[in-house]
Amino acid sequence: MGKIIAICNQKGGTGKTTTAINLCAYLALANKKILLIDLDPQANATSGLGIDKYAIKTSTYDLLLEEKAIEEIILSTEINNLKIIPANLDLTGAEVELVGILGREHRLKKALNIYKQNYDYIFIDSPPSLGLLTVNALCAADTVLIPVQCEYYALEGLTQLINTINLVRDNLNSNLRIEGIVLTMADFRTNLTTQVINEVQKYFQQDIQINFREKPPVFKTIIPRNIRLTEAPSFGKPIVLYDKNSAGGQKYKELTDEILELSGHSINIISNVPQGTNNIQGGR
Repeated sequence: MGKIIAICNQKGGTGKTTTAINLCAYLALANKKILLIDLDPQANATSGLGIDKYAIKTSTYDLLLEEKAIEEIILSTEINNLKIIPANLDLTGAEVELVGILGREHRLKKALNIYKQNYDYIFIDSPPSLGLLTVNALCAADTVLIPVQCEYYALEGLTQLINTINLVRDNLNSNLRIEGIVLTMADFRTNLTTQVINEVQKYFQQDIQINFREKPPVFKTIIPRNIRLTEAPSFGKPIVLYDKNSAGGQKYKELTDEILELSGHSINIISNVPQGTNNIQGGR
């Protein structure tokens, strides 16, 4: 059975989508069968993998509200082992429409149940909110991956996220666990970044375990601010296809290694990039 990982943080701009796209790409190149579910109405994960979000006819909206089969919605990507269930603007009204539906919190879980066995990992890119879309992601997930930006207000709002996770565990998904905390957008040229990293690591290693009811791991790999990571989505490519030698590319590979190690899988990320990609050498 595949492992379902929801990438969540209701605070915007923490690198959720960037992390979702790049982890999926590297895991797919490690010969893992990967499905990415874009549950964010902004559909950035969809466009970030080169799919025109304005052209698609069916999306996660149809999965949740119309209960269409995954086969009718799923799309292939430039990487062989990576599939996506895309999002489009239709998803914007999904939270309101879900309110009156029986079993609204479990719509995504119900849709994924029979497909979980077909993939090694299923990632869910959640919206920057704690509404019904995020609750659907948490109900369907086995674990939660939380990106935390290396900035002054890094820990702001996380108590609310923790409370939501605990409520879901108590009432909807008792098996939900924390995959780990990923520190993102680090700028090591500033003293503030080092201070924030130390503060976040201390917080998650000590204080938060009471609220989380466990000691969530903080990944050793810290994702830096990197111009190539910023540019890649505009070309519709994960960093491994855009500039795998960049600092951002190397760090997401290292993060993928950590996740594979935690899952007890062997590390075998394919070094050569598929033909026909826009791989830029000498990244920053």
